Amino acid sequence: MPGHFEPLPGGGAAVALDDVEISIIRSLAVQLLELIGPGPGADTPEDPLAELFAEGPSEPPADPVLRRLFPDAYSDPEQDPGSTAEAEERRAHSAEFRRYTENDLRAGKRDNALGVIRTLDALAPVDEGGAVLKLSTEESRQWLGALNDLRLAIGARLEITDEDDTDLLYRLPEDDPRKPMVLAYLWLGGLQETLVTTLMP
Repeated sequence: MPGHFEPLPGGGAAVALDDVEISIIRSLAVQLLELIGPGPGADTPEDPLAELFAEGPSEPPADPVLRRLFPDAYSDPEQDPGSTAEAEERRAHSAEFRRYTENDLRAGKRDNALGVIRTLDALAPVDEGGAVLKLSTEESRQWLGALNDLRLAIGARLEITDEDDTDLLYRLPEDDPRKPMVLAYLWLGGLQETLVTTLMP
């Protein structure tokens, strides 16, 4: 169990985490929450009807991490130029799709990150330090979504775009300032991979 998720009888997953690992995951989840930001109407009295019909942004985020978390629904004109008219049409379709979906996507990612924080805060420490995290099937799905988002966020900061970039990470010198972020990226990937296996039938 140390370092990787294992399935629990009856569903769910468990992993042993030490205090440092718990602190790192929680800190990353909090940073992800801050990056995603509060939901629409967070500073106003709750109005379910207004929230249901609230429109999201139509332009892609300026931050590269948020662009990775909330990509355009249609091809990037810079990667697939086509004609000017085709590019404009793609931008219009992407803007419309973003306007009606991004708020829900943000809410889902926010809920997943909060789920990670809550399960970590509920842990009972063991005598030798650390704790065994036990997740229900639903909590496992929240963790899976949050781990994916964390890796996307770190990958954007590291400018990882494909598998070749990932291979280069293993060859970074020890004194490279990106090394701690790289280690977190690879470690979260291992957690994500083993968590996926526990959800398979």
